[in-house]
Amino acid sequence: MNLAKISANGQITVPIEIRRLLGVRAGDKILFLQNRDGEVVVSNASAQAIRRAQAAFSGAAETIGVGDEADVQVLVDEVRYGKG
Repeated sequence: MNLAKISANGQITVPIEIRRLLGVRAGDKILFLQNRDGEVVVSNASAQAIRRAQAAFSGAAETIGVGDEADVQVLVDEVRYGKG
């Protein structure tokens, strides 16, 4: 269990063990989310954004017919050189 104290300015120092678990360093942002039980969960904001982007793009490769790296290269060449 880790404990943090809130300063008069509303600031907290996140314990080192929690920073390591979240994979955050000075200057990174953390996200506070409230789950359905009312519990507040702390998350690495960058990692959360990546997970949301991955979910949003889930299935996109199959939809446009990209199966491997060669298919990606064909698309890049079409954009870069106007081929296709």
